[in-house]
Amino acid sequence: MAPGALWRLSGEERCVCLTFDDGPTESTTPRLLDILRHHGVKATFFMVADNVRRYAGLMERVLEEGHAVGNHTYHHLAGHRHGWRHYISDAEMAAELIPGRLFRPPHGTLTPRERRAVEERGWHTVMYDVVTRDYARRITAGGVVANVRRYARPGSVIVFHDSLRSIDKLLTALPEAIEWLRSEGYAFRTLNMETGESLVGN
Repeated sequence: MAPGALWRLSGEERCVCLTFDDGPTESTTPRLLDILRHHGVKATFFMVADNVRRYAGLMERVLEEGHAVGNHTYHHLAGHRHGWRHYISDAEMAAELIPGRLFRPPHGTLTPRERRAVEERGWHTVMYDVVTRDYARRITAGGVVANVRRYARPGSVIVFHDSLRSIDKLLTALPEAIEWLRSEGYAFRTLNMETGESLVGN
C-alpha cells in the first residue's frame, strides 16, 4: 500500500511516537495540547489544511509547544476515490500552509501513482502500526486504552484522532494510555519535520 513509508520507528529503543490526525479544531486541539503538556509528552499532528485555515493560530500553538506537524491533505481526501492529479494538487495546497515534509494519507490509502508523486515531491510518508479506533462509535475510552496496551511495542507509531468524534474518549483514554506506556518503560518521540527521522523526546 505504501512501500517506503515509515510504519514504525527503530525497535532498538523502547519508545513510541504518538500521532494525531484530522485537526486542528478549536473544540479538540487545545484540550489535547493541555493533556500532553501536563504529562510532558511531545507528539506529531497530521493536519487537514482547511482546518488550519479555519482555526487560525492553533497550528502555531502546536509548534510553539514543541510538537511536530504534517500534511494530511487540504480536504481530507481518500486517495483511491480521486484521480492522482486532483489528489496531489490538494496535498500541494496543504503544503503551502503546513510546514515540513511529513505526509500522511487520509484513511491510510495511496494509489501507486499517488505514492510516486508524493515521493517525487520529497515528502516523507508516515503511516502507523497501532490504530486506537478512537473514532469508532461503539468503542469506549477503556477500549481505546486496551488497544494501546494490546498492540504497542518498541517503535510503534500510534494514531489517535484530533476530532469531535474522538475527543470525549480521549479526555480519559489519552492520559491513561500515556501513564501505562510510561509504566512499561516507553519514551516518547516526535518526528523531524524535514527528514522524517525520530527525535529524542521524553
